[in-house]
Amino acid sequence: MTNDETRVSRANEADLEGILALQAANQAARGGSLAASLPRSRVAAMMREMPIIVARRGARVTGFLMTTTREMNADLPIVQAMFGAYHGSSDAYVYGPICVGEEERGKGLAQMMFADLRRLEPGREGVLFIRKDNEPSLRAHLKMGMKEVAGFVFNGFEYAVFSYIG
Repeated sequence: MTNDETRVSRANEADLEGILALQAANQAARGGSLAASLPRSRVAAMMREMPIIVARRGARVTGFLMTTTREMNADLPIVQAMFGAYHGSSDAYVYGPICVGEEERGKGLAQMMFADLRRLEPGREGVLFIRKDNEPSLRAHLKMGMKEVAGFVFNGFEYAVFSYIG
């Protein structure tokens, strides 16, 4: 394997800086589609609770797929709204956010990271929300076999709730 090949695997502590840098570069304020910026401490805690999947080209993080327990997100109003619209199974977890660096988009990284997550969490339900005006994300998640199961409005925006079984 050369350093130019993309590798997908579970994130570790060494990936934290790359995840945070990619998250910062893709905030809505910078033209990206991420609506929230999670602090280092929360990302590290998420990594201990559930798999965070990363795509790397050499040592550089080029994509990430975060997951968390329902309990870890109990304090987030948008996640409360999602689970209010669709409860999910008793052991359902929160999928997302997912982010692929601009220069790596269209190369199947989201699908690769999702496949690795499903391998690590077989038989468990993942639940996520996507803003209804984010057409590329809606298409990508439908293409991955996820199903729209509900919808909700939060802060004036419409969201679709998707579910899948790992």
